[in-house]
Amino acid sequence: MPNIIHASPLPEVDIPDVTITAHVLRKVDELADRVAIRDTSGASSYTFAELKDAIFSLAGGMAARGISPGSVVGLMAPNLPEYAVVFHGVAVAGAAVSTINPTYGAEEVRHQLNDAGATMLVTVPMFAETALAAIEGTQVKEVVVIGEALPGTTPLADLFAAPIDQVPVEVATHTVVLPYSSGTTGLPKGVMLSHRNLVANIEQCKHAIRYKENEVALAALPFFHIYGMQVLMNGLLSNGVTTITMPRFDMVEALQAVQDLKITRFFAVPPIVLGLANASIVDDYDTSSIKQVFSGAAPLGAELAAKAAARLGCEVVQGFGMTELSPVSHSTPEGDYRPGTSGVTISNTESRIVDPDTEEDQPVGGRGELWVRGPQVMTGYLNNPEATAETIDEDGWLHTGDIAIIDEHGHMSIVDRMKELIKFKGFQVAPAELEALLITHPKVADVAVIGIPDDEAGEIPKAFVTTPPDETVSLEEIQALVSEHLVSYKQIRELEIIDAIPKSASGKILRKDLRNRQ
Repeated sequence: MPNIIHASPLPEVDIPDVTITAHVLRKVDELADRVAIRDTSGASSYTFAELKDAIFSLAGGMAARGISPGSVVGLMAPNLPEYAVVFHGVAVAGAAVSTINPTYGAEEVRHQLNDAGATMLVTVPMFAETALAAIEGTQVKEVVVIGEALPGTTPLADLFAAPIDQVPVEVATHTVVLPYSSGTTGLPKGVMLSHRNLVANIEQCKHAIRYKENEVALAALPFFHIYGMQVLMNGLLSNGVTTITMPRFDMVEALQAVQDLKITRFFAVPPIVLGLANASIVDDYDTSSIKQVFSGAAPLGAELAAKAAARLGCEVVQGFGMTELSPVSHSTPEGDYRPGTSGVTISNTESRIVDPDTEEDQPVGGRGELWVRGPQVMTGYLNNPEATAETIDEDGWLHTGDIAIIDEHGHMSIVDRMKELIKFKGFQVAPAELEALLITHPKVADVAVIGIPDDEAGEIPKAFVTTPPDETVSLEEIQALVSEHLVSYKQIRELEIIDAIPKSASGKILRKDLRNRQ
């Protein structure tokens, strides 16, 4: 039976053979004096010309410290204009950035630094103590702080030096960023994304997200996450959009920025859309400048999208992506929103819907695993050829682990998931990571973790545990253990004590059986 391939209905795009920094700065000459990136207060602000100068000066200082092709720099910071300076300063020096969640604890940071092979860690004063604790037992020689340095750290200001040109790299294969993703299962893995991957995906989105002149976008979604890094930071700057950073999302601060700075693009995740639809405070601000709210990272319900759109008087649309896809594979072109769908296959991309049991392609409207092929597909997982081979087949198709349908209009909807990952407010939570921790509790004999639906978060982690004879364990005891070792969004929210964890003959947890208990 021949493959049923869904090509993009959008025009093909040319993908320039350039580095991501060259692409992000492509409009510098025409927009030299326009503000490229600033925070909501304006305390930190760079025009396009100033941004370019800062990036190439930092690259010179990085190179002088031995940061070069093969080096990895950890970047653990909230959204602020200097994030782009550091990201691209490292890229110009020919090295790779590994973006780290700044709310991680020292153990989680240490794991990523060791796995990525980082030799420098850049952070902010608030997280400097965590950074100093995390580098113990790693190859990191220096902690650099954006802002005021603490004892044992170096201020970022000390690294600026004579500018250098881009260190030559092979754009198709050279890893420029190493975000961490759990893929479809298991523990977080380094996702190797090349300059070509990032440049391609920005260009592939141009017929779906059509920016005009003098646009201003809110960038509150974290830059360490692929959505914030690529759709916001790099995608916005490369299109000449003034980017307004927020270190963490706050509804009042966001609405004030919309009103004062005339935000035209509001990027969100479903919990933020929920607030825009329901929070009474929204009526206190002038939001008329917003021309589109774009939601991603987790499925957005059709009713919620319609409610928010009616309230704000603009389109509320969504797209689909994953870290391994740099990240976008599907998006909704302006004026072509279909309720509940994640849009169409983007330019230069192919999709298939494949029955996971028979591996047969499904016709229009049929359910199956979404497979994606295109220039945005990662080069692989760092030091993990087995996981790479499980995710990308010999023909270049990336198996997403999501069950989807593509309708007669070419629009894709995620309807279920094969993958075990829990999506809490758009963040990945790997059951295996929680299970490995919970089994260390003296009152836990066996454990399984699944995601259960939640209106606000999308999904929340629920643990099923068995206990030793004559023992019991409380949710508070479980939560105390998780709090000690893992970031807050991985916290167990519900607990159920059961007699036995259902498993297959080979010992694999039967999560479907646990879901059926709900």
